[in-house]
Amino acid sequence: MMVDLQTQYATIQGEIDDAVHKVMRDCDFINGAKVQEFGESLAAFTGSKHAVCCANGTDALQIALMALDLNKGDELIMPAFCYAAAVEVTAFLGLKAVLVDVDPATYNIDARKIEAAISNKTRAIIPVHLFGQSCDMLPINNICKKNNLIIIEDNAQSLGAVYSFPDGEKKQTGTMGNIGTLSFFPTKNLACYGDGGAMLCNDDKVAAKLKMIASHGQSKKYQHDIIGCNSRLDTLQAAILSVKLPYLNQYAARRQAAAAYYKKGLEGLENEILMPLEAPFSTHVFHQFTMQILHSRREQLKAFLQKEGIPSMVYYPIPLHKQKAYENLVCASGSLKHSDMLCKTVLSLPMHSELENKQMDFIIEKIHAFFGSKII
Repeated sequence: MMVDLQTQYATIQGEIDDAVHKVMRDCDFINGAKVQEFGESLAAFTGSKHAVCCANGTDALQIALMALDLNKGDELIMPAFCYAAAVEVTAFLGLKAVLVDVDPATYNIDARKIEAAISNKTRAIIPVHLFGQSCDMLPINNICKKNNLIIIEDNAQSLGAVYSFPDGEKKQTGTMGNIGTLSFFPTKNLACYGDGGAMLCNDDKVAAKLKMIASHGQSKKYQHDIIGCNSRLDTLQAAILSVKLPYLNQYAARRQAAAAYYKKGLEGLENEILMPLEAPFSTHVFHQFTMQILHSRREQLKAFLQKEGIPSMVYYPIPLHKQKAYENLVCASGSLKHSDMLCKTVLSLPMHSELENKQMDFIIEKIHAFFGSKII
């Protein structure tokens, strides 16, 4: 399995069941007490002043953009290699996505290429913290200050990762821009048993507006002051997340140990595989363990692993600028060659907090067998 939700549930089943049963007994299903409680705990965990809960990570991005009072045709800079959610909500709101290439080592947006993408219509940058580690936020923050731009951090995959500034200051992903967006999809590091999302921010007025937009634009019940939407985190999901949040650092440590085990076991294959790089400025919580398979052998290896009963995934096979839905809705800033290349080479192995060494030993053994090499 790419993610073992059953084993994780079994280890905390008593706590989860108690939390769910309490919500059921109280019949406190919509905007219940646990939603507020979880939001406060999440804000404290991340070091953010506010955490506004919503229905899912894509809604979080859309609500964040709606809070900015953008105009049709305004431009937002984002990476070409990531999931489609940021481009999707940008298109939905009548905005323009300007795609920038990524760093082929970290898979995150290449901060050195952002300034060339800025025009007089640029309003914001959406750095996507991909696969479990932070984008290089110091240069991104500096660019935004210089050009009076807003930062919306897409932190759906990297909750708990910590960025280190050169002066020693440390901040969690999702807390370094104007708004950070989160997803609690079941495969995420902090996962509910359905859909869920949240937005982080430190500005009281922005937080109030995010909350209003997520609740039909209401400042109070039946008083609609702005255009909003209906995006609520279920109380049941908030109760589950409240149980799991205290375990998040423990889950991250297990994922980091699994990543180190993979890397050690796959030594000797440097001419065939590029291991995921851990950037010196960020911790890595390994939402995914994503390698690059060289010499155009990705599909062969994937098929071989499948025959051996080993799942693997390609995140992502098509870059955003080549997706049919967005072909007339995005524009590229410069070459996107690294994004194109990664779509042809990346392959993710099973990664979760319940991985056992014997499971990874089997995967490592089969990968060595495919390349005809011996385990060092």
